[in-house]
Amino acid sequence: MSDYLVAAFYKFTKIEDPAKLQASIEDCCLENDVRGIVLLASEGINSTIAGSPEGVRNVLQFLRDDARFSELTWKESNASQAPFRKLRVRLKKEIVTMGVDGINPDRLVGTYVKPEKWNELISDPNVIVIDTRNDYEVEIGTFKDAINPDITSFGELPKWVEENIDIEEQPRVAMFCTGGIRCEKSTALLKEAGVHEVYHLEGGILKYLEKMEEELSLWDGQCFVFDERVSVGHGLEVGEYELCRACRFPICDKDKSSPRYREGISCPRCHDQTSDEQKGRFAERQKQIDLARQHGTQHLVE
Repeated sequence: MSDYLVAAFYKFTKIEDPAKLQASIEDCCLENDVRGIVLLASEGINSTIAGSPEGVRNVLQFLRDDARFSELTWKESNASQAPFRKLRVRLKKEIVTMGVDGINPDRLVGTYVKPEKWNELISDPNVIVIDTRNDYEVEIGTFKDAINPDITSFGELPKWVEENIDIEEQPRVAMFCTGGIRCEKSTALLKEAGVHEVYHLEGGILKYLEKMEEELSLWDGQCFVFDERVSVGHGLEVGEYELCRACRFPICDKDKSSPRYREGISCPRCHDQTSDEQKGRFAERQKQIDLARQHGTQHLVE
C-alpha cells in the first residue's frame, strides 16, 4: 500500500519577494503535515514534497492560487515509507546552480519534446544526446548512447559545453535530466550561445519512465532521485539502490559486499576519500542509529 504521495515540480518565473513566499509556503506545508525540500530564488521555485494525498494537493493548490504559479505542473509518484523526514524551505541565488549570469529559461529555452516523441529524436544519428546530471547519477542509469560529461556538479557543465560543443557547426542537441530543470537551464545556455536546434525532454526522465512502456524504452538502469527512495525505474517503481550514509551516493548489493563497505561509515566510492577521524564520527553516528532501531525509534539523521 502506498501511503505517501510525492510531487516533484519546478517553475522558472520572476519572484520579487522570495523571503515572504518562503514563510507562507512553510506555513502551508506545516499545516498539512507535508515534508520535503523547497528551493526559492528570484528566478523561480524547485521542489519535491511528500505527505498524505490530501495534504500534498492542498499545498499544490495553494501554490497555483498564486498568479506566478497558476500554470504549475508536477510529477506524481507514490511511496510506502516517508521519503523525507523534515521540511526545508530555503532561499537560494539559483533554484538549480549553474553559476552563469544572464541565463533565463523563462525568456529563452530549447524546444520541449514529449516522452512519446523522445525515442525518435535521440535515435537520430545526427543528434547529440547529453546527460546533464552528475556522474554518480549517470552511473546507475541513462539513455542508450547518451554522452556522459562526467561532471561532479551541475556548475561544471558550462565549461564542458564550451570545450566540447562547436557552436559554429550548429549541432542538433538533445539534453535530459531527472525532472527537467537542469536540462531546461542547459538548453537556455546553448540557445544564448547561439545554437539553433536544442531540445530537452519535457518532464525529464521521471515523466519518461512514467509514460513509456518498458519494452519500448531506451532507458537503461535506474534513475537516481534526491529522497529516501534513492532510485526509481519504469512506472516509477522504487528501485534496489540504497544510500551510503557517509557520502550520500547510491549503493547496490555489489557495493555492500565489498570489504570497503561498512554501514553508515564507508562504501567503495568514499572509503579512500575520508579520514580516520571522519570514519570515527560516522561510526559513532551509526552506533546511535543502531541503538535507536533496537528501541523501535528512528534516529534523526538516519
